[in-house]
Amino acid sequence: MVFEVNNNVYKVIINKKNNKNTYLRIDDDLNIIVNTNYFATKKQIQKILDENKNSISKMLQNKQKHLMKTNQFRYLGKEYITIFNENAKQVTIEDNIIYAPNEKKLNKWYKDEMKKIYLERLKYNYQKFEENIPFPNLKIREMKTRWGVCNIKTKTVTLNSLLLCEDLSCLDYVIIHELSHLIYFNHSKNFWNLVEKYFPDYKKVRKALKE
Repeated sequence: MVFEVNNNVYKVIINKKNNKNTYLRIDDDLNIIVNTNYFATKKQIQKILDENKNSISKMLQNKQKHLMKTNQFRYLGKEYITIFNENAKQVTIEDNIIYAPNEKKLNKWYKDEMKKIYLERLKYNYQKFEENIPFPNLKIREMKTRWGVCNIKTKTVTLNSLLLCEDLSCLDYVIIHELSHLIYFNHSKNFWNLVEKYFPDYKKVRKALKE
């Protein structure tokens, strides 16, 4: 069962219990929850919804405001508000709001974006190097103390998944930093000169990542 409010269609979930009265509420997925008695018919429930349309509209608005305050995360250096709506077919971004069918699909979208963006930026920054270095394997995982790691033996660059929260320049810096380790294994003067060669503002970004 669905119900239209302000040109938007919302799913109606009916819970029949040993209730004398019927109660309406909105859940975090913006579904209209109807708690009613075992003998209530769909026709009666439809009538209740129609009679309380204005109240339901206010309840939906209040729930959306609440979700805007609680469902926030950073994506490429910008704060976004997430709004979940089962009627949404896919994840979309409009201004500072991300619309998603549910949290599961939002998380999948976020992981897919991470894999795509990290690989794109790795390829982009790798092409800058004039030095002869191998194209590394890419791993992504959350790390508490490091933004990136370069394994010289396996030619693997591991990037912190939390970098997707930061500005794209932070991701580029960490990639160039780790690629430079394929030439200089330590943090010598030559190493930092190489980093600066391909990322002149590295000191500014490095400082921001430490804050």
